[in-house]
Amino acid sequence: MKKISRRLKTLKSKVEPKLYSLSEAVSILKATSNAQFKETAEAHICLGLNPKYADQQLRATVILPKGTGKLVKVAVIAKGEKLTEAVNAGADISGSEELIDEISKGRLDFDKLIATPDVMPLIAKLGRVLGPRGLMPSPKAGTVTLDVAKSINEFKGGKVEYRVDRTGIVHVPFGKSSFSEEDLVMNLQTIKDSIDKNKPSGSKGKYWKTFFLSSTMGPSVQIDIASLL
Repeated sequence: MKKISRRLKTLKSKVEPKLYSLSEAVSILKATSNAQFKETAEAHICLGLNPKYADQQLRATVILPKGTGKLVKVAVIAKGEKLTEAVNAGADISGSEELIDEISKGRLDFDKLIATPDVMPLIAKLGRVLGPRGLMPSPKAGTVTLDVAKSINEFKGGKVEYRVDRTGIVHVPFGKSSFSEEDLVMNLQTIKDSIDKNKPSGSKGKYWKTFFLSSTMGPSVQIDIASLL
């Protein structure tokens, strides 16, 4: 049985076993975030989806208006003028076949991998390397595109990808605990609107089931979903 630290016990005592409004939950998240680093603020949302069915899968992106608070390192695989466009737009890593070879040998020092459609057949062989890490370029994630510059700017400016896992839960970061309450609330409302907008056609019954917030090292706080809908 996992032992709970004294620190976490103390923090948990500050969270009552009840449902909180969005602003109250964010306030508690900030008050219980006291690690020796800037903790990430995370949302964990259980939806009424069974992703084993194609019409109940959810995968989308959202641009957080107040950003993520994280420096995102972007790699781009492209050719010709699109490679030049990537460099001019601020790509941290860029290349063609040589970068594909480096990745196949274990180079993974980036947070997002963007590719143009014409190089995707070459990248297919990297599925076993990139897939488990969530780095495989995909049109749904906005990482397979001809508008390389726009994609780079969006991911560096606060664009995040989210998807429902096999248990029907979406885990998505929405900033840092050091953000103001107003900024965190704005990011969360944007995520909520995006999840509603991208509701799968096969969703049945209650869509939003539970909604929890937490910081990286802090206790979870449950939000009253009725107050949001």
